[in-house]
Amino acid sequence: MKRLLATSALVLVVWCLADAARAQRGRPYPPQIPGAQARVYKTVGETRLQLWFFFPEGHRPGDSRAAVVFFFGGGWRTGSPMQFVQHARHFASRGMVAAVADYRVASRHQAKVNDCVEDAKSAVRYLRMHAKELGIDPRRIVTSGGSAGGHLAIATAVLPGLEAPGEDHTVSSQPNAVAAFNPAVVLAPVPGESFWSRRQFERVAQRVRGDTKAVSPYHHIRPGLPPMIIFHGTNDRVVPLRSVEIFAQAMQKAGNKCILKKYEGAGHGFFNYRRRGNGNPYFKQTLEEMDRFLVQLGFLPAP
Repeated sequence: MKRLLATSALVLVVWCLADAARAQRGRPYPPQIPGAQARVYKTVGETRLQLWFFFPEGHRPGDSRAAVVFFFGGGWRTGSPMQFVQHARHFASRGMVAAVADYRVASRHQAKVNDCVEDAKSAVRYLRMHAKELGIDPRRIVTSGGSAGGHLAIATAVLPGLEAPGEDHTVSSQPNAVAAFNPAVVLAPVPGESFWSRRQFERVAQRVRGDTKAVSPYHHIRPGLPPMIIFHGTNDRVVPLRSVEIFAQAMQKAGNKCILKKYEGAGHGFFNYRRRGNGNPYFKQTLEEMDRFLVQLGFLPAP
């Protein structure tokens, strides 16, 4: 039975990566995103990494608005900033400066997870360094994302180090709040827990440079971390629910605010926007929950 479950989980991971690759096939990269303002936030060799900004109506430089940046999923191997465009548009319509971010991945840049985290931290630092011209309140920056992107959103808040060389490290790369969708939060074994097999952890280790604990948010929980909300399906076979549960429990035990919203029967990627058919009710539900969370923090006005 354990072998069957491990095989099923592997098949689902491969399917998700293949689905992301199919979504990108035939499209130019980096993408052209209508209605967004593109800015290069970081250059690594010949790679120019961009943020695509959506500004609220009546926005002006010098404003002091809350901001949110979204990181796409794809197992740190593939994926596209297009994944969270509809989320960004929603929060721009609510008065935030919203952005979707590109970052290095294995398929395009032979990147390791460490590089992905470094890029995500650079994106947050860029927002804070350019807060005045972007009309952003540097004390109200939110990171968000799904799956591997959810990992990056939490990693910017939790992981020490992994800062890009040459940047001004006196400017913090830590967000002020996090909203993550089915995030990978445990990338190294945890004594007494068996939600992943040893072989699965070994597969994760192949994507990491050095010790996997260095990029595993669970292993760096401490008091004083930013408030978080996590959305997770109870039928997620890629990122086990138990891994997120022990993360949330450890966060709360350390005195941090961490809300875990469970969606019964939902699988991996359940929150994504869908244009066809009747859309996706989970997209609206999770968006509304994230909106309420940010209202409670004072990052958004009540609707």
